[in-house]
Amino acid sequence: MSKILIVDNEEKFCKVMQAALQLEGLESQYCTSGKTALEWLSHNPDVEVVITDLRMEGMSGLELLEAIKSRFPQVEVMLMTAYATQQTAVEALKKGAYDYLIKPFDMDEMILRVRRILEQKQLQQKASGPVSPAPETIPGIVGKSKAMQRVFGLIRKAAETDVTVLLRGESGTGKELVAQAIYQLSRRANGPFITVNCAALPENLLESELFGYEKGAFTGATQRRIGKFEAAHRGTIFLDEIGDMSPGTQAKLLRVLQNREIYRLGGNQRIEVDTRIIAATHKPLEEMVAEGQFREDLYYRLNVFPIELPPLRERKEDIPELVHHFLKQYPVHHISREALALLMDYHWPGNVRELQNAIERAAIIADTIIEPEHLPPYIRHQVQPTRGFELPDEGIVLDELEKTLILQALEKSGGNKTRAAELLGITRRRLYSMMERFGISD
Repeated sequence: MSKILIVDNEEKFCKVMQAALQLEGLESQYCTSGKTALEWLSHNPDVEVVITDLRMEGMSGLELLEAIKSRFPQVEVMLMTAYATQQTAVEALKKGAYDYLIKPFDMDEMILRVRRILEQKQLQQKASGPVSPAPETIPGIVGKSKAMQRVFGLIRKAAETDVTVLLRGESGTGKELVAQAIYQLSRRANGPFITVNCAALPENLLESELFGYEKGAFTGATQRRIGKFEAAHRGTIFLDEIGDMSPGTQAKLLRVLQNREIYRLGGNQRIEVDTRIIAATHKPLEEMVAEGQFREDLYYRLNVFPIELPPLRERKEDIPELVHHFLKQYPVHHISREALALLMDYHWPGNVRELQNAIERAAIIADTIIEPEHLPPYIRHQVQPTRGFELPDEGIVLDELEKTLILQALEKSGGNKTRAAELLGITRRRLYSMMERFGISD
């Protein structure tokens, strides 16, 4: 949850302040009225500082200050005003304000004062009792948000056993990174980790990849070849896009889960395999089971330990840290507050993968610091469905966004359709279908 709450009628100003705080690693949220601020505080007890404008429609800053000090005495309040007088300042301090800022103020000055408040509160906590534990970390994965902290806890629990794990979540949320983390923290970390993309291969090739084949099993099988399950013996196999697996292959996978054995194609020898299975999908498996597209018995075998990965739009407080993480590999290491504010406000239908692509593009274009003009056009213009935004009946806005993303992926991949599909988190077949729909030629 956010430790700092910004309150101002001007949403754009709130976003710039939020970006400035996020750049300094300070978690924040904003509200555009005193009433919604009080509602937020009632549901988020870990807020430590409220920065509120003095003159607001509805509830004024002083009225909000009084309400906060009455209902949430542990929260410190800093007032902002463009009409400060000595009388105003004295009145605010008498009513319990910690400090006040005169607009226009320097963002660095605001951050300095916020840090003073947080340091003071930290000293008080140390004197009065135990300090809240530091956020949990998982190597290779960025996320201090509560949503990701829950995921980190499940990763560590899953790593303690050999239980079958099913990773759920939209494309681009980092399912393969989570699978690798479970493997690296498990007792099987010294064994192999093998990834199979079930959507990338047709049924006959996928079966031979998974289970291997004997010499002469089919035309071209000139020698025996072991499959991925054998290769992952005493290790972990990651089955990505499990929802795209054909019914025939589903049946064979079920046998592996039930009996821990395989048969190579064209062979009769029973081969025992000690392989931990982690599967992943962005598809609604429950609906697929109801429609007869996915085996119910296999679903229950896979769904022993499900982990749901949150979309980026539900953990936007992680965006600044993700941005800096991605920028480490480029000469450009800085991003402006205005550019970060745009990133914080975007809906991110492509999730973390889309953010990484946007930062990579911006870092190549920018010289010393990423500014708004270095970001992709659809982010600068916020082409997305948002709360309070009415989509046209024809879905023009969403279509334009999808077309823009496809064109960008094709440009980035140099026209390589397989690579473009991977960047978008979709299958090659779906990419061709969408290109045909939008009139994008090869």
